[in-house]
Amino acid sequence: MGRGGGALRALEVAVLLLTSACLAGVCGDEFSILRSPQSVIFRDGSWPIPGERIPDVAALSMGFSVEEDLSWPGLAVGDLFHRPRATVLVTVKGVDKLALPVKGISYPIENAVPFSLDSVANAIHTLFSEETPVVLQLAPSEERVYMVGKANSVFEDLSVTLRQLRNRLFQDNSILSSLPLNSLSRNNEVDLLFLSELQVLHDIASLLSRHKHLAKDHSPDLYSLELAGLEEVGKRYGEDSQQFKDASQILVDSLQKFADEMFNLYSGNAVVEVVAVKTFNSPLTRKTRSILQSSQSKTENPYNLAYPYNYNYSVIFNIILWMMIGLALAVIVISYNLWNMDPGYDSIIYRMTNQKIRMD
Repeated sequence: MGRGGGALRALEVAVLLLTSACLAGVCGDEFSILRSPQSVIFRDGSWPIPGERIPDVAALSMGFSVEEDLSWPGLAVGDLFHRPRATVLVTVKGVDKLALPVKGISYPIENAVPFSLDSVANAIHTLFSEETPVVLQLAPSEERVYMVGKANSVFEDLSVTLRQLRNRLFQDNSILSSLPLNSLSRNNEVDLLFLSELQVLHDIASLLSRHKHLAKDHSPDLYSLELAGLEEVGKRYGEDSQQFKDASQILVDSLQKFADEMFNLYSGNAVVEVVAVKTFNSPLTRKTRSILQSSQSKTENPYNLAYPYNYNYSVIFNIILWMMIGLALAVIVISYNLWNMDPGYDSIIYRMTNQKIRMD
C-alpha cells in the first residue's frame, strides 16, 4: 500500500510539473494595461488572452465592432457613450515578461501569434475620414512605417530609417544626454538600435505635445509600435548578461514614462497597452497595396464577380428593408384615411368654418 501510494504521488507530481511546463510554454508571454480611463474597464485576473484576439480587444475598447464575439472576461462593458480618444499599443519582442509597475494589469497570452492593428486602422480611417485622425504604425528595426490622416504632417520629421535613427541619437536634444546607459555602449550597433527605439518613443510624445489640438478633437487616434531592440541585445550579450538586465530596466522606465506622457496629453482618456512576447509562433504575412491595383484586379477577376459581403451587410440590409416597409405602410394608412375622411366631421378645418358661419 505504501509503494502504491508513493508511486501514485510521484505520478501526480510528474503530471503537475508537465502541465506547468506546458502552460509556461503556451502562456509565457504577457499582455499588460499600463493606463486606461474610467470608461474602459479591465478586470483584474489571470485569464489568458489568445494572441490573435489582441486587435479585437483594442477595437472593442475603442467602441468598434468585431467580426467574432470576444468571450474574454478581462474586458468588461464600460461607458458606451464615452470612449477613449486614443489607443497606444507597444509590442516588445525578446522578453516574455517585463517588470512593470504594480498599478498595471497583466494577462497571460495564449498562443502568441503575430498580429496587426490594420483592421482597427481601417475602421478609424473609414468612419472618421473627414476628421483625419492620427493613425501611426511603426517598427523602427524593420524600417516599417504607416501613417494616415494628420500623422502625415505631424510626424513627417520622425526618424524612421536606421540611418535617421542613428543620426537622431547623436543630436544635442537626444535621450543619450539624460539616459543612464550603465553597461550599454554608444559604440555598439546593437545598443544603438535599442536606444534609437527609445528615442522614437520620446519623439512621438514630444511631437504630440507641440500639437496638443490633435488630442482634443473628437476623432480617435491609434499608435502601434513594435520594438525589437531588446531582442537584439539578448542575442548579442545573452539574457543573463548585465547588458540585457540594464536594457530591460531602461525599457521599463521608458515605457512607463511614455505611457504617462501619452495619458496626460489625452487628458486621461487614452488606453496604453504593452505586449511582451519572447518569440512569435509563426511569421506575420502582411498584405500590401500596389499602385497597379486597378490593372491587377482585372486579371484576378476575369469573370467580373461581385465582391464578397462583409459582416455589416445583414445589419444594413435589415435596417433599410424594415424602414422601407414601415414607410410604405404609413403612406398606405394615411392615404386610406384621407380618402375615406368625411370633411364635415373629421376635418377640423370644416368644423371651425361651420362654427364661424353659425356665429355670423
